[in-house]
Amino acid sequence: MKVLLKSATVIDKQSAYHKQIKDILIENNQFVKIADTIDCPNDCTEVSVENLHVSNGWFDTSVSFGEPGYEERETIEHGLNVAAKSGFTDVALNSNTQPYLDTKAAVSFVKMQGMNNATKLHPIASLTQGSKGIEMAELYDMKSAGSIAFGDYNKPVSNDNLMKVSLQYAQNFDGLVLSYPHNKAIAGEGVANEGHNSTRLGLKGIPSLAEELQISRDLFLLEYTGGKLHIPTISTAKSVALIRDAKAKGLKISCSASVHHLTLTDDELSGFNGNVKVQPPLRTQADVDALVAGVKDGTIDCITSDHNPIDIENKKVEFNNAEYGTVGLESLFGQLNKILDLEVIVEAITAKPRAIFGLNNLEIAEGKEASISIFIPTEKSEVTEETILSTSKNSIFLGKQAIGKALGVFTNNQLILN
Repeated sequence: MKVLLKSATVIDKQSAYHKQIKDILIENNQFVKIADTIDCPNDCTEVSVENLHVSNGWFDTSVSFGEPGYEERETIEHGLNVAAKSGFTDVALNSNTQPYLDTKAAVSFVKMQGMNNATKLHPIASLTQGSKGIEMAELYDMKSAGSIAFGDYNKPVSNDNLMKVSLQYAQNFDGLVLSYPHNKAIAGEGVANEGHNSTRLGLKGIPSLAEELQISRDLFLLEYTGGKLHIPTISTAKSVALIRDAKAKGLKISCSASVHHLTLTDDELSGFNGNVKVQPPLRTQADVDALVAGVKDGTIDCITSDHNPIDIENKKVEFNNAEYGTVGLESLFGQLNKILDLEVIVEAITAKPRAIFGLNNLEIAEGKEASISIFIPTEKSEVTEETILSTSKNSIFLGKQAIGKALGVFTNNQLILN
């Protein structure tokens, strides 16, 4: 396949063409020519859009699709198509399925379901059997089947020794362990951030301490065991400070924050809208400011959509009974682009997460593999159900303004445009 991108601004700090406007010719999944002007050869597909931008392929480190078990929410095939049209060349699939991705066969199944799509699927297998937090799963077998990391999605491992042993065992094959930062005993039956808004609205609160206590435990364990630990979707100012200090000590610790925790506060609770019920809960403006600062100074390595489709029957109910989760693949870029510089966004969804999760490095240069995201950073729009491409429409951003639009991707020798 031949594709010519006309007058595209390159955003890639590793590339000699960074911040330059170039024509880019791709053939057989490779950059064959990058120059000021290129004529479209025979059988060439030309992409020419005002203010066109390209970067290395975006990678989302926390995505749920439902299949197997919850196909009515999102199938793998449809979810990967949504991801491609949202600008993502790679996604890490959570073990948020039924059955869980806790065996070699389960990991192999989702890998097979994801084959031949433009966007590549990388499974995150369960750390424990059935994601129950009782016994460690067969980590090495699942890595051999294609798993890139191990973690029980949105479920904490409360057993301290089990987390210690997992960190020790994974070092035998350079495995990456994920630990969801949530202390169930402290959180209790809370459904929203403990603070002014939860008190005012009569909602049971989840204190910041529930997250911070778990992170403190994990950092002590990591210091003792060594190994690599990734903490997904942190949400509080103190969490940022704890991880910043741990990095200063030289620990192999990384973390992510979701787009909704970087852009929204618990003021959204006022309407009792089930779509704003997420885990961890939306926090305060002080927390949002600390998270944004953490992205800017490199404490927070990755930004994720934490895409989690939930069917309407489990969302359009009383707030206390609604399931946690929001879709976010389609909205990530347009929301982040309102608060962060373009280079910061691209770094947090390309080079940094790829290095942490062991994906191959990419560079926009002649002779290199072409795996790129295509976008317009200036286009303004509103998030509506019509702009949500996912099967489930449970977006926390419905009604919000967006600045910037993902046009699609070229990857795996396929051009997918929205």
